[in-house]
Amino acid sequence: MPDSPQAELRLGGRVFGAADTAVMAIVNRTPDSFFDRGATYDLHAALDRVDVVVDEGADIVDIGGVRAGYGDEVSAEEELRRTAKLVERVGERHPDLVISVDTWRAEVARVLCGLGADLINDTWAAADPGLVEVAAEFGAGLVCSHTGGMQPRTDPHRMEYDDVVADVLATTTGLADHAVRVGVRRDGILIDPTHDFGKNTRHSLELTRRLGEVVATGWPVLVALSNKDFIGETLDLPTEERLSGTLAATAISAWHGARVFRAHQVRETRQVLDMVAAISGSRPPAVSRRGLA
Repeated sequence: MPDSPQAELRLGGRVFGAADTAVMAIVNRTPDSFFDRGATYDLHAALDRVDVVVDEGADIVDIGGVRAGYGDEVSAEEELRRTAKLVERVGERHPDLVISVDTWRAEVARVLCGLGADLINDTWAAADPGLVEVAAEFGAGLVCSHTGGMQPRTDPHRMEYDDVVADVLATTTGLADHAVRVGVRRDGILIDPTHDFGKNTRHSLELTRRLGEVVATGWPVLVALSNKDFIGETLDLPTEERLSGTLAATAISAWHGARVFRAHQVRETRQVLDMVAAISGSRPPAVSRRGLA
């Protein structure tokens, strides 16, 4: 577990203490998602999925309208058609749930924050520099990520780093410091090493192994590990068989001190995080009867 002091994190109406971990459930209104193949593209299916993940223990729901990788072009107007009504309806149905929006476009983030989004998950490392100003304007949280300079919706090709962790540290902390200067709340900023984005499998494994160095910056760390290609390549498994590998990476990341875990399988992720917390001594057992009767 981390030795460095951890900051309190405030997102929407929720406050996460230094020892708290949060599960960020993924709900995408995209017809071509790599994991669910468009299962929540329909608005009603997306809302039903939000209900399920809340019951399973999600603290945050991350709503996206554009596939991260290559695919059909999605305009800002179409992205908003997919996400705006969902953000609005989720806020009505689950007023205590933190709503995150996965977008790199400032114009989209501005509308969604106006509808109640609490956090901007910028997975493309300030490709649109206006995004940080939207977070400051609305008092929203912001995720500062690392892509090795790659542009939105592109895949890595022969990426090289002298030290991938050093590059991640320089980029994410630089973006976080800039966000504070622009006016984003310090207690609403997370940094994300952004596994697989601008990285090959060996890079992502090294980031996981050395995640403690990212945590040691003092910024709350978000990890998005769920069913990613570095897990699939490490174990030579297709997308639908990567849960065990995902949970192993989740446990390691939690032990290093990551705070927010973006996940498809919420119940399983929550159980892993609770178990790590119990082993570390920050969470008591839910029940304790064995050997006491």
